[in-house]
Amino acid sequence: MGEEIINRVANSSLITIDLTDYAPKYSIIPFDIKSLLFEGFILKEKEFRQQLKELDFSIYNDKTIALYCSSDAIIPMWAYMLITSYLNPISQLNHGTKEEVFQKIFLKNIEEINSSEFKGKKVIVKGCGNIPISAELYIAITKKLQNTVSSLMFGEACSAVPVFKKK
Repeated sequence: MGEEIINRVANSSLITIDLTDYAPKYSIIPFDIKSLLFEGFILKEKEFRQQLKELDFSIYNDKTIALYCSSDAIIPMWAYMLITSYLNPISQLNHGTKEEVFQKIFLKNIEEINSSEFKGKKVIVKGCGNIPISAELYIAITKKLQNTVSSLMFGEACSAVPVFKKK
């Protein structure tokens, strides 16, 4: 026969980080202020306050909320504050569209990584996954790990692109 095939990648000390592991695992519920505006673009204070009083906020209990306005209306800051006063005690509230809030939470999760786990290690940040990952997230993981790891790469173990190597 021939020589035994040895999987050098499996036997190496490389650590692969899949950023999708840090994506939010829960759904984000959009709260569009537009639905509370007269004709979708005018905020009438009295009616706005009344609609908020009548709204069943229990549907947002223990949820992650993306608060935004899809209309080009000018929304005064007190309106965001007023909605927040209803949602803050019962939910995790964020400003932005559902997609923006997803990215914010994703970024926060990356920033909370304990980088000491990777001290002196060779790390590959996986380049493919089920979730689209923005450049901002790749920048965040690089900033997080650069001063800790011995080397940082992008891609897969079989075809990694070197990013940083400690001198």
